[in-house]
Amino acid sequence: MIKKIDEYLDKLKRELRGSDPALIQDALFDAEEYLRTALEDYIENTPGLSEEEALQPLVERYGNPSEVASAYREIESRVLPTLASPKAQASRPPWAKFFGVVSDRQAWGAFLYMLLSGLAGCIFGMWALFGTAISLFSLILIIGLPFTGLFLLSIRGIALVEGRIVEELLGLRMPRKPLFVQKGIGWHEKFKVLITESHTWKALAYVILHFPIGLVYFFGTAILVALSLKCFLYPLWYWGLERPLIDLKQPFYPPVWSIPLITVAGIIIFLLILHLAKSAGKIHGRFAKYMLVRKQNELFK
Repeated sequence: MIKKIDEYLDKLKRELRGSDPALIQDALFDAEEYLRTALEDYIENTPGLSEEEALQPLVERYGNPSEVASAYREIESRVLPTLASPKAQASRPPWAKFFGVVSDRQAWGAFLYMLLSGLAGCIFGMWALFGTAISLFSLILIIGLPFTGLFLLSIRGIALVEGRIVEELLGLRMPRKPLFVQKGIGWHEKFKVLITESHTWKALAYVILHFPIGLVYFFGTAILVALSLKCFLYPLWYWGLERPLIDLKQPFYPPVWSIPLITVAGIIIFLLILHLAKSAGKIHGRFAKYMLVRKQNELFK
């Protein structure tokens, strides 16, 4: 018999051991939110009941930890991220792998993420830097703690949004629910929980680091795409506008016979961009998962 909500959550964690940490984090949020809200209403409408007595019918209604864990695993096996890595396929020749990237949704998702990272990194990173500076300065004032608390809450919100972007474009399972914060406790307790959670500070570090990383992704991708387009469209550039391929100290006009090869080079460069974006997306996805998802040792305290 389960006597407390924390006991239920602990058993649910054990039942989900080995699952994706993002799934465990979401399952714990759903269970804790439902049980605490329902328990509060149940006790309020039925005076005289102890927490243990009121909890039993709620657990029966929600499901025991084993049933809930099985249900989450079943749903997770059916609802994968849109761009999740496909199951291993039969090996293809190298040329097919190279040119097949054009139809690879994961490569295109990573390519789009590289471009969006410039805007997202600037907005989120500038806010993180500005908020951190103002929080440190305002701590000497009476408004320091409330502002810092709101700022850290916003960082958690940004981390949740970034996680959804990573899941949709890079195909890694990320949390779809925020970390649960118990209702009915004072703001001092909420602030204490906020600043003592390692997740808060890892999210802040991620958002700050994403600022320069996002700029590198954006400008690197944009420069390579511009180079690819220039090479691909060079016949129009050469015969239509009579412009050189390179114009530094002296203009360079390639031989006429090489112009078709330059066009082919533009296509190959773009294929290389997709491969590079896919590889960078995998690395960044693992980094985002490490920084924005609670690890097994944090979930199983």
